[in-house]
Order: sequence, then structure tokens, then C-alpha cells
Amino acid sequence: MKIENVILFQIDKTSKIAKLYSQREFERLGMGITVEQWILLKIIEENDGLTQKELADKSLRDPASITRTLDLLNKKEFVERKPVEDNRRQYSICLTRNGKTFIDKFMPIINNHRAKSIDGISQDELNTLNRLLEKIQQNMY
Repeated sequence: MKIENVILFQIDKTSKIAKLYSQREFERLGMGITVEQWILLKIIEENDGLTQKELADKSLRDPASITRTLDLLNKKEFVERKPVEDNRRQYSICLTRNGKTFIDKFMPIINNHRAKSIDGISQDELNTLNRLLEKIQQNMY
């Protein structure tokens, strides 16, 4: 079987194309962040107060890269680390007012990008695709 016919190759290829497209758009718009940074910001917005380990688990990234990315987002004043009570080694990660403003400003553009990615695909097709991808993910655990 040719590699182009392997579904995992197609999933990986689609993911890479989507990230490249998004990063080019982020740069064109002068957002000043990477796709990876955006993903972490959105996870933090949706789950305020996660620990760094929980954030690594949710984002499927290794803790070391999370630390580096959080350092950059903290420097941009988009996130802050707050000590976890009764645990000096853990911090909860919270969005700052600047971080929330940044997300609010760019979310409409992100929504347009998302809409473009599924242009011409029906809701039934999207539901089927979602179910199939979830099955593949479950098979891989």
C-alpha cells in the first residue's frame, strides 16, 4: 500500500497543512505568537487554573516544552503562574486580562479559519469524521 493511502499519513498531513496555514495567517496578521502558543492559551481559557502537568496532558505536549511556552506567554503578560496551596512545587496557570483581551480580539479570525477548513463539508459528514477520528484515537490508546 502506498503511503498516500494510509489513513494515519493523511491525518498527519492534514494536521501539518493546517498548522502551516494557521502560522502563516498568524504572521500575516501580526499576532506575534505561534500556533502552539495559541493552543495553550485556548486550553487555559477553557480550563482556568490547570497545573502545568494537567496542561501538558490536555495539550499532548511534554512538560519541558510547556515550561518554555509558558515562559514566553508569561513574558507577553498573557498568562500567570499562581502557587498551588499546600504544594510549593506546583503552580496553577491562569489567563491574565491581557491574555483574555488577546483571545477576544483574534477569536473571530480563528473562527473564520476554522470555517474555511470545513467549507463544503456537511454537518453529517463532520459528525461522521469526528466519530471516525475518535475511534482511531481509541484504537491507539
